[in-house]
Amino acid sequence: MSILDHAPIGHILGDSSGLDTDELLARIRADLHPGQLAFVDDEESQILAISAGYGAGKTRSLAAKTVSLAIANQGFVGCVMEPTGPLIRDIWLNDFDAFLEAYEIPYTFRASPLPEYILHLPRGDTKILCRSFENYQRIIGLNLAFCIADEVDVVNYSITSKAFPKILGRLRSGVIRQFAAASTPEGFKWLYNEFASPDALARTDRKLIKMKTMDNPHLPDDYIERLKANYDPSLLKAYLDGEFVNLNTGQVYSRFDRDKHIVDGIDIGNEPLHIGVDFNVGNMSAVIAVRLNDKLFVIDEVSGSHDTDALAQEIKRRYADRRIYVYPDASGGNRSTNASQTDIQILESHGFSNQSGRSNPAVRDRVAAVQAVLENGKGQVRLQVAKNCKRTIECLELQSYTDKGDPDKDAGYDHMNDALGYAVWRLFNPLHARSGRGTGIRLY
Repeated sequence: MSILDHAPIGHILGDSSGLDTDELLARIRADLHPGQLAFVDDEESQILAISAGYGAGKTRSLAAKTVSLAIANQGFVGCVMEPTGPLIRDIWLNDFDAFLEAYEIPYTFRASPLPEYILHLPRGDTKILCRSFENYQRIIGLNLAFCIADEVDVVNYSITSKAFPKILGRLRSGVIRQFAAASTPEGFKWLYNEFASPDALARTDRKLIKMKTMDNPHLPDDYIERLKANYDPSLLKAYLDGEFVNLNTGQVYSRFDRDKHIVDGIDIGNEPLHIGVDFNVGNMSAVIAVRLNDKLFVIDEVSGSHDTDALAQEIKRRYADRRIYVYPDASGGNRSTNASQTDIQILESHGFSNQSGRSNPAVRDRVAAVQAVLENGKGQVRLQVAKNCKRTIECLELQSYTDKGDPDKDAGYDHMNDALGYAVWRLFNPLHARSGRGTGIRLY
């Protein structure tokens, strides 16, 4: 019988008493390429991410980052997240085991009830929980020092957008508190919104590191050539270079052109305002426009208001003395985001004139109406957007169709476009555009 027969599964023999963490980190760093090293060494950014091509070394980067943060936060708890439970087993556990063993890091692994590692370090054990995004609620109540997230763009956007603020709320212990993620970009989804969009680039608490497949010197010689032979050029930008490109079946508002539709400033005088509104709890959206002759000029926007009342108050704050017509989601006449009154009744209580119909138009008709004012068959451009309306511009540019042929509602680009569409449908659709005016047709 050998002493190995008594060793717990997942436990490297020996203790941490002789472990030199500085020497350990030096050995790990020596095996990293520059992009991986930049990711592991960054302890200043509160929110950090890698956008990487296939085979660029994301998983090894995350393993090295996990050990680095565990050493920086000895005696505390961290968490590693994969998109689903099976991916924890199939991707993370195998690779992290191999990483720990390669660098002879003392650890204990427990598989049940949920997977977790304990790294035995000189100044105290660091526990690393392994969880899935699909069950992100399980981290509620935990005090974490760090969180590592893998393949975040594979996760449904609606899940990631809810999980992210809850994860940040858990980072409240330890010495270096950090959220670090990695993914191959899957279009303009969560990774783009949080790290590369105009709003994200204006933030100082986050940093994005891009890694190309060719950065990894350990890949087979023919790996990149095989990718090039099997993917079209747009996919290669994402899957080789880690760039953000549209991977869906097409742009919904394909007629939108920055050169044609974005303007520096618009002299609107004291014209009444026409405001399209989309109702969503915690993410109210409004597109504020004026109509001059046969053109619509979007001059302002409100994004992310908590509820209908907050949205209305913000509009009144900005435009206290204006006559305001609102074109809301017609379903707002049936329910409310914040009170016993319906959403439309709340807008009306603030003095706004409601112009919504009894029901919303079909999605394809609303999209066609916006496309027509962007540019019709005669080449006429009847919609222009002030350059300060960054979210509206971003949504018009980036909303795509799904594989089923429907406008994508998962990436978060639909709300502002829906708000714009409600206004355009009522203002420019022939069924409504001449309401209340004579038609010149006599009925007998």
